[in-house]
Amino acid sequence: MATKEDILEQVVGEFLLSRGYFVRHNIKFRPRTDHPDHDTQKDSNHSDIDVLGYNPNKTGSDRVVAVSCKSWQSGFRVATKISELENDKTVGGRKAWQAFRELMVPKWTEAFIDTIEAATGTRQFIYATAVTRIRGDKESWETYPRFQAALAGNPVWLLSFESMVTELNADPSRTLAGTEIGRLLQLFRAAGMKPITTNQ
Repeated sequence: MATKEDILEQVVGEFLLSRGYFVRHNIKFRPRTDHPDHDTQKDSNHSDIDVLGYNPNKTGSDRVVAVSCKSWQSGFRVATKISELENDKTVGGRKAWQAFRELMVPKWTEAFIDTIEAATGTRQFIYATAVTRIRGDKESWETYPRFQAALAGNPVWLLSFESMVTELNADPSRTLAGTEIGRLLQLFRAAGMKPITTNQ
């Protein structure tokens, strides 16, 4: 049986499709075995690019969007996450950097960018973290110097579930959506309903 992407990944996929991107899910990467810092024990398991979008009609970094999805129910606390990374904290039984290894560890960054280039033909891209809810200043994440240095100046986005659904829900297109989640949102609109949001 084929594995289904989680809901956040499906929303990201539909969001990118609506903007004209071709989309792939769950593209594996890991450091090359001949890398000087390769560790057989630590680097044996793959990580994934959760969603990769490619739009041939765009140029520069806008042509490719590589998305890491974090479906944390409590939301994404920007200041807390940056502090955890800066102070090498352990969260939920593992080091904080392990959830962002492509941003924090050079050999994983290299593997991540090499994988994007192999799939799209370019090393220019937007790196996006998609989250359930943004708590705090998103610009602090998008301009964090360590990420900027790791990604050689490629743009960083922080995307919330609400912002993506809001954009999708505003699309007046009557063409059937390309995904199940997109079709569900169209059915909400057809029924005169809107997804529930909260300000709490």
